[in-house]
Amino acid sequence: MIKSYYSLPIQTKKIVSNKEAKQCNITQSIVNFIHLITTTHFGECVFDESFGCSIWNVDFDNLTTTNKLRDIITESLSESITSKEKRLKNVSLKVTIQQDEFRNISNLNRVKKRVDIKVNGTICLTNEPFSCLEKFYIAPLSY
Repeated sequence: MIKSYYSLPIQTKKIVSNKEAKQCNITQSIVNFIHLITTTHFGECVFDESFGCSIWNVDFDNLTTTNKLRDIITESLSESITSKEKRLKNVSLKVTIQQDEFRNISNLNRVKKRVDIKVNGTICLTNEPFSCLEKFYIAPLSY
C-alpha cells in the first residue's frame, strides 16, 4: 500500500537525481490533483486532451447567468473528477458563484466572480471521508 505521494509542485530535479522529494499523504495528494483538474484547460495536457475542466471556457463570459455558469462548471468538474480521480468514490460537488468587490490603489471598484467548489467523497483505499474546498476568481481566472 502506498503511504506517501509526491507533493506539488513536483520537484523533478530531485527525483531525477535520485534525491528525496517533498511528499504528502493521500488526502493532500487528492486535493492537489483536484486543484490540477480545476486549473487545467481541456487540451492543455498533450497526453490526455480530456484532462481538465470547462472553467476556462467561461472565464470571460459576462453574458451567461450565474446559475448557468454554475451548472456548466458543476457538470464539467463532476465528470472530470469522477473519471480522472480514481482514488475517490461517491463524489459529490457543490459549486457556488458570488461577486466580490475590490478597491484598487486609485479607489476604483472592481467586481469579480468568485467560484467556490466543495468536493466531498470517500477515499477508496481507507474508506475515510474526504472533503476539500477550492476557491478562485474568474474573469480572469486567479487563485
